Amino acid sequence: MNRQQPTSLDNLTTESSNPASANIDTLEAIDIVDVINRQDAMIADAVAKERQSIAAAIELVAGSLRSGGRLIYIGAGTSGRLGVLDASECPPTFNTPPEWVVGLIAGGPTALTRAIEGAEDHPEVGQQDLQSIDLNAKDTVVGIATSGRTPYVIGALQYAREIGAGTVGFSCNQTCELSAHCDVMIAPVVGPEVVTGSTRMKAGTATKMVLNMLTTGAMIRLGKTYGNLMVDLRATNEKLKHRSRRLVTQFTDLDLDEAQTLLDSAGGELKTAIVMQRRNVTADQARNILSEHDGHLRAALGDDTSTGS
Repeated sequence: MNRQQPTSLDNLTTESSNPASANIDTLEAIDIVDVINRQDAMIADAVAKERQSIAAAIELVAGSLRSGGRLIYIGAGTSGRLGVLDASECPPTFNTPPEWVVGLIAGGPTALTRAIEGAEDHPEVGQQDLQSIDLNAKDTVVGIATSGRTPYVIGALQYAREIGAGTVGFSCNQTCELSAHCDVMIAPVVGPEVVTGSTRMKAGTATKMVLNMLTTGAMIRLGKTYGNLMVDLRATNEKLKHRSRRLVTQFTDLDLDEAQTLLDSAGGELKTAIVMQRRNVTADQARNILSEHDGHLRAALGDDTSTGS
């Protein structure tokens, strides 16, 4: 792998000084809040300008998952932590196997709670981390680097392209090295941070927003929702168990107790339970019907409009 020197930090938007907060250390607490809030209000517009690229990335990710591949997030520092966070939230939200969405961070799990000095400076380690999870051509790798120059992330994307995996780059700088190493580039430019270079702030918020869109959009495309309802959730706590029962009652004429009995007979599978009741079939028959419709509940029920609205 070619070892490239990253570009200078001097001209990066994320490293620039923000005139709106130049005297923030002289302000009272309420005025500090106002300055930060006004800056945060710019983030959604910056993300909206990248809508086409985000949509393209969603289709790339959905295609990987549909074909038996995975979504792999890889980043360093805040970027890596947000990727790991998004990956960890998919199983309980969408009932996905943990291996569907994977988060890798420079420095390994220890870096989730404390900084690992120099972990992001080695492109070969990005490649090694992808090799350690047996990256293959069916996968899509999302390299997250708000600076757009992180060697660890660039090395990972270079390797991913070499083996034919899908590649998406994320940065908060419009012109960056990352763009030369990915199929789709997402670059919401949120401007200089309130505290110069503290990309856990506006850049971090933009990152979280986009990662939410990537996984949520891909899962919707795969039939993990019905309308805006999470019909493929995994009931791992009392809140989610109650939500599952309530959703069964929305789609059927059952009460909460009857809904729980139905869920038990469906092995806790919400979509299976709904199809069982609505189509008057067994659990196995319901699973077969769902499989015939690629897991899309709306199609399995033959509905034209959402009954859960």
